[in-house]
Amino acid sequence: MAKETSGGGIWETIKTIVYALLIAGVFRTLFFQPFWIPSGSMKDTLLIGDFLFVNKMAYGYSYASCPSIIVPAVGLDIDASDLCGWADGDNTRLFGGEPQRGDVVVFRHPVTGRDFIKRLIGLPGDQIQVKAGLVHINGTPVQVTPDGTFDETAEAQGPQRLRPRCSNDPVGEGGVCQKEKFIETLPNGTSHSILNIGTQGSDNTQVYTVPAGHYFFMGDNRDNSSDSRISNMVGGVGFVPYENLIGRADRIMFSSGGRSMLFFWTWRGDRFFKGIE
Repeated sequence: MAKETSGGGIWETIKTIVYALLIAGVFRTLFFQPFWIPSGSMKDTLLIGDFLFVNKMAYGYSYASCPSIIVPAVGLDIDASDLCGWADGDNTRLFGGEPQRGDVVVFRHPVTGRDFIKRLIGLPGDQIQVKAGLVHINGTPVQVTPDGTFDETAEAQGPQRLRPRCSNDPVGEGGVCQKEKFIETLPNGTSHSILNIGTQGSDNTQVYTVPAGHYFFMGDNRDNSSDSRISNMVGGVGFVPYENLIGRADRIMFSSGGRSMLFFWTWRGDRFFKGIE
């Protein structure tokens, strides 16, 4: 009898774990997806180590709403298209909502399928061009106001040990790394912080005409972002189809300044439940 009870207890435990995984999978697919910021392309809006939940209800659902499960340590790489590829290809969404200019959006890279997070700058039909570092939308420059500098320590950051680029280079290890900071106001009145490091090729671009059903994204750390200014055929993002949107980033839950989110002693006390602008 004891053996039967023990066996029954193990079976109940297995069922509980399976049910919990199913519930977590449904929750992640339909409502909120966790996302950890791996790079500095969205500074200073988002820092390396920020942990947030992506609101999947904001834009409705497509094949991209299915989660990708990537665990390199055990060779696990299940892509959203592996699970929901049957829904791919028509560039539509179920219960679809329209993203707004200025939204911070998580989307699937059109070629690699990896999750990216950038700010929505160009809507379908828009003409976007960057001239002398200033974004022009349909021929009109956006409003930009100087806002001092963004200062951080010149040291390796996050699990990838990425060292920040600085407008005041050369900066020694542990020194103050600065970037010029501005407040950018888009045509719909939304404002957000952007950073400038220096003059480079991406500060002057061609005119991009955003195709129907696609969007144009840029990182807030303008000189350190692979985004829609670069074709996805050569490693950039290019134009992003509507169906590739995963959700909107609204709030940072917490932030870790160390190599792992588990290192609670490195959590940034001023970023708990911080709204994303």
